[in-house]
Amino acid sequence: MQTHVVPVGFDYDRLIAPLVRDQLDVDRVILLEGAVGSEANVEYSRRLSRKLEKDFRNLLGAETERLVLENVYDYDAAFEQAYRLIDAELDAGNEVWVNVSAMPRTVSFAVATAANSLMAEREDDRREVHTYYTAPEKYLETELAEELRREIDLLEDVRDDGVGPERIERRLDTVRELVDEFDERGTTIGAKEIDGRHIVELPIDSFSNVKPFEKLILFKLGEDGTFESVSELADALATELNEEYTDSFRSKVIYNVDRLGPGGKGYVEREPHGKSYRTRLSRIGELWVRAHADEE
Repeated sequence: MQTHVVPVGFDYDRLIAPLVRDQLDVDRVILLEGAVGSEANVEYSRRLSRKLEKDFRNLLGAETERLVLENVYDYDAAFEQAYRLIDAELDAGNEVWVNVSAMPRTVSFAVATAANSLMAEREDDRREVHTYYTAPEKYLETELAEELRREIDLLEDVRDDGVGPERIERRLDTVRELVDEFDERGTTIGAKEIDGRHIVELPIDSFSNVKPFEKLILFKLGEDGTFESVSELADALATELNEEYTDSFRSKVIYNVDRLGPGGKGYVEREPHGKSYRTRLSRIGELWVRAHADEE
């Protein structure tokens, strides 16, 4: 079964047209709509979300669910929510397609990174996750701007010389049509075909998944923050695990921290500090710990 995770911004065509035109299988759709911004922006996004919900059902026969992203500018929260959604769909045995075309960049990057992280961790499911983008055929913002410039010219003529009712009526018709199109389809029109398809799948780097002992290290760093040295981290882990702190145990910690570091999986940062290295979670490491908090 194919599930499409679709963050909803101010576009309509780019979220559904490529699926219809490329005749993709769509069994289930999860629409993510924002709840932060001006009242007009939030309501506009919700209106598009309601229209998409209806059309995904009617045009593609997809089971459709609408969820709320409380703050579209909170990257961490968006990452966590997207991670859990995709993870749950994979657990259910579904193939997941993630559209990153429409929402604010914070959400698009958070959702794409969440998909990337799951592909890294779930090696057996790597081919079941797809992140894609659709380019529009036309942006309505430029047409709206042009129409506003023409309205400025018309109003200046009305003010200075007077104009005939026919010209005013023509301008009214043009503006009404453009505004109706904007209300119906959002800020863009159409889905542009690129290399024979209407979606551009974004490649994801392939990393190794996180091993059990590596998880212990990440959770410990997430709980206690920065350690002044790897030896200090190893001592804290030995105490927590009720193990004897030996050279062998310390070497094991050093080895795994290296695997998690910049030259490995990138979840841990190491900063030179005297003869030692301060050790802490990287940004992606912090997000990993947050997304896996229920496993700790």
